[in-house]
Amino acid sequence: MTYIFFRKVSGNEVGKSKHLLRQLLLFCIFFLCLNAVTFASKVPPDEPDSVYLFTYNNNGLCFAWSTDQKNWTPIGAGYVYLNSDYGRWGSEKKMNSPYLIRGKDGDWVCVWQINTYTHQFASATSKNLIDWSPQSYPYLSLGKNVLRPVITYNPQKESYKITYADADGKYYVTETKDFKFYTPVTEAGATAYQNHTIIADLEQKTEGQVHRVPWSVVAGLKKAHQLIQYKNTLNRETTKDDPERFAGLKPLEIKLSAQMALAKPISKLLTGVFFEDINYAADGGLYAELIQNRDFEYHPGDKSYEDKNWNSKYAWSLKGDKATFTVDSLNGIHLNNPHYALLKINEPGASLFNTGFDSITVKKGETYHFSTFAKAFEGKNISLTVNLVSAKQGVLAQKKLSISLGSWKVLKTSLISSSNAKDVSLEITVNSVGSLGLDMISLFPEKTYKGHKNGLRADLATTIANIKPKFVRFPGGCVAHGDGIANIYKWKNSIGPLESRKPDRNLWGYHQTMGLGYFEYFQFCEDMGAEPVPVIAAGVPCQNSGTGGGGQQGGIPMSEMPQYIQDIIDLVEYANGAINTKWGKKRTEAGHPKPFNLKYIGIGNEDQMTEVFKERFTMIYKALQKAHPEITVIGSAGPFFEGTDYEEGWKIGSDLKVPILDEHYYQSPGWFINNQDFYDQYDRSKSKVYLGEYAASLPGGNRTNWETSLSEALYITSLERNGDVVKMASYAPLIAKEGHTQWNPDLIYFNNDEVKPTPGYYVQKIYGQNAGDQYIPADLILKDQPEKVRKRIAYSIVKDSETNSIIIKIVNLLPVSMNTTIDLGEVKIDGILATKATLVGKPTDKTVTQTIDTVTLKKGSPINLPAYSFTMVRFVEN
Repeated sequence: MTYIFFRKVSGNEVGKSKHLLRQLLLFCIFFLCLNAVTFASKVPPDEPDSVYLFTYNNNGLCFAWSTDQKNWTPIGAGYVYLNSDYGRWGSEKKMNSPYLIRGKDGDWVCVWQINTYTHQFASATSKNLIDWSPQSYPYLSLGKNVLRPVITYNPQKESYKITYADADGKYYVTETKDFKFYTPVTEAGATAYQNHTIIADLEQKTEGQVHRVPWSVVAGLKKAHQLIQYKNTLNRETTKDDPERFAGLKPLEIKLSAQMALAKPISKLLTGVFFEDINYAADGGLYAELIQNRDFEYHPGDKSYEDKNWNSKYAWSLKGDKATFTVDSLNGIHLNNPHYALLKINEPGASLFNTGFDSITVKKGETYHFSTFAKAFEGKNISLTVNLVSAKQGVLAQKKLSISLGSWKVLKTSLISSSNAKDVSLEITVNSVGSLGLDMISLFPEKTYKGHKNGLRADLATTIANIKPKFVRFPGGCVAHGDGIANIYKWKNSIGPLESRKPDRNLWGYHQTMGLGYFEYFQFCEDMGAEPVPVIAAGVPCQNSGTGGGGQQGGIPMSEMPQYIQDIIDLVEYANGAINTKWGKKRTEAGHPKPFNLKYIGIGNEDQMTEVFKERFTMIYKALQKAHPEITVIGSAGPFFEGTDYEEGWKIGSDLKVPILDEHYYQSPGWFINNQDFYDQYDRSKSKVYLGEYAASLPGGNRTNWETSLSEALYITSLERNGDVVKMASYAPLIAKEGHTQWNPDLIYFNNDEVKPTPGYYVQKIYGQNAGDQYIPADLILKDQPEKVRKRIAYSIVKDSETNSIIIKIVNLLPVSMNTTIDLGEVKIDGILATKATLVGKPTDKTVTQTIDTVTLKKGSPINLPAYSFTMVRFVEN
């Protein structure tokens, strides 16, 4: 099958030239398609040799040109060529007062104000005003803030001078040669502030700077914008235009001719899952605990103080006369879990209620284990009644317990529900006068996944396990590196007895109990036969951080990095160490003396490739290599699949020879259709790829349906084809609780009693259950059809050597059926029984129809592939 695609490769020396070639070729296609330019023609005679270039701000760097500095023409209709990356996504990523000059070797240098309160400014450099360096945000020591920075270049000293004002009307100066190291800031007079900004008359009076440039500079900017427009046009392709796009198209006859002798090894780990505690994926989700805020550690800061009801009493209430319920922290059960409920009962019969996560669901005849830490402060032999109470049906289960004076004790009992119910609360009734404390109040179903104590919700875990993922990424994502340095996920806080684990704020706007911690994660991987792939922050917080600085502009202090690195090394010992090692002993104490056989660790996630990141990543990588050369490190290639951070991420990875780099992209179906060649020309001698996060969604609201899932199925055939360079891939996010989603789309939705896989889940399941370790190339024979038809047909043939199975996957993203003949050369298929699985639906369907049949293969007999379908055929080779 021949594609007319030209792909972008990694940001290394070879890759950059290929990237430029891809851009040029795409650009040529764009103009040829539109008949807009005859490339053999000469430059039009009316184009000037040089013009004035005006640079201005529209929450990003924009350009206009003029021949007379009076009549200005915006380039790209106000297209933004440089955005500010500082701060949280959205409104905080603002560019204020950009100031552009030409500096050393003619490079462009832009500085700008970040906001009105931080002691930083931003800078970036470029050779062509299109491709920009990673941004830097140096901290400055003087002034109330940093306002309207300007920059000048001294060619004799090869030095830049940055002058800025502050809110008090004072001026300050610092100098740099490389935008890494700066001279101490000094106060300066007003005359030192030389701002050459002018006012130009665009649609309105606009501030900016003017430069005289060759026309080629403007032409380059215009072509870059036109290329973006062309790519956006491709990305916007959806099936709603198929009736017009494929008008008159008849059912197709195609032939796949496999080249068995050219089979190549591919990764055995290609399909995995990525579990992040987003969308209430852990507490209230996969973690089977039914009590919300069991530790009374909820804090208003979990929700950035935006929810007045979110506090240590959340989900709890007291009913009864002459009784009080407060939350205390004096002499609690553990320093990491100091708060507890303090009940003062002056009249028997008061009850403490917990509503769970959107209520509690129970099933008739099933057992639920209740436990709590309890302490009687006043009174003798305080009696408790523990009830499961349905709002409609009343008491479904009841047990009695008692507390005597003394220290904290653990009370346990089991409750068997007499009925099915979705509206249940836990009720603890105090039958005696007295004062008592309760903490770590838990209600756990006996039926957890694989029957583990403190285990996982069985139906949800089983749904994930049925994908047969080859690896599991954990705990993030953004959760891994948190909102600010203090919020970086600390694995040591997530192990040990539950009462000693240290809960934390979840940057997605809720609370993490750490009940589902690293031990439970490793255990889940082992249960599924999946490789654990923990991801650790690279010494910097999430690039969307808004705490302790904007984004990743602050890192863990260098003085603290040795201990941070030791924590990562300790994680390897916890997973793999012998039982007589410090951390191997802790794993053994948790009930697992056998090592978990950890092989991979990710360092970093969607990072901005700043000097702060690079310095810390390099330290961690080298230390981990030295301490544990057997561990394969996965680095970060930035937040996107192209651009500054992507290029720089690949450069860092190539320079350090990082084995695998983590790429992420969330794109439209059109993007996945038109980028099936994305990895075809990746340099096989460089780092391998972990596609750590990807998903297709329709433009305008992150919507998914069978169309988006089918485009993913189509694209994954290219991942199998490139399985020699793509080591792993995981859709993200994995699961989401209905009514509590911070991110859409997701692979699996759920509520308290139902699991709702999406069509994309069934795509992942087919790939996960039908993976191979060899890729078999094939030629697609399809006569007299245009490229728009060809690129909506995708296929992959792999072999699973362990079972000696041949697996054929074919995607038909067309509105007509296809009769497909498969020629496997010397492999005899006549009379062989095969499993055939088909997913089919209308593009707009939210569900998909799946059929699984046993069929008898016949040489030369075509297989019918319905319109908008994904078909898998598997058989054992004789």
